[in-house]
Amino acid sequence: TMTNSMKLHRRYARVVKRTSLPLALSCMLLATLDAQAENCRLSLSQSRVDYGAIRRDAVVENAAVVLATRTFNLTVLCVEPAVMALRFVAAPADGQGFRFGREGRFRLRLKHAQVDGRAVGWVSAQAPDESANGQLLPGQALVARGAGVPVAGRRFTAQVDLDTELPFEALMVRGEAHLEGMGSFELISQAVPPSQ
Repeated sequence: TMTNSMKLHRRYARVVKRTSLPLALSCMLLATLDAQAENCRLSLSQSRVDYGAIRRDAVVENAAVVLATRTFNLTVLCVEPAVMALRFVAAPADGQGFRFGREGRFRLRLKHAQVDGRAVGWVSAQAPDESANGQLLPGQALVARGAGVPVAGRRFTAQVDLDTELPFEALMVRGEAHLEGMGSFELISQAVPPSQ
């Protein structure tokens, strides 16, 4: 007897033969905790973003391929109040984004961030005197800030926007290719002593 997964695989194989040079694109995002942050639990509403197949003949030649923005939610729940500081760990594509396949890149931006229901802004942990726009950059961490100081709380929520782009050359493949980007969110906060 044929299992469901075998049926699905055969159906997909037939579809692939009718299309021209598809690229299956996906981005895997994981939620992990730094050892310092065992007080808290970080979760994502979606851990895998699947762009499906892209056909080369559907793309303007020699132009960068910009995929539609995908949005999901990030939540942190802590037992004791903690200063909310986040980073995203993945292979860097450049100073502004992370690697997607060999030549593409994806960017992540945190929007509508709240700590215990209060809107917060961002500051880079590497440059605490400068406000940040919520974009997670390679090798950097963002710290939630309100009224000029880091904000501590038990519940953090934010919308994450994922933007992905590929150079046209990435579509120049002979058959089917699978491109992927991977990385993990890390909460790097420490619990705040009760006296604070």
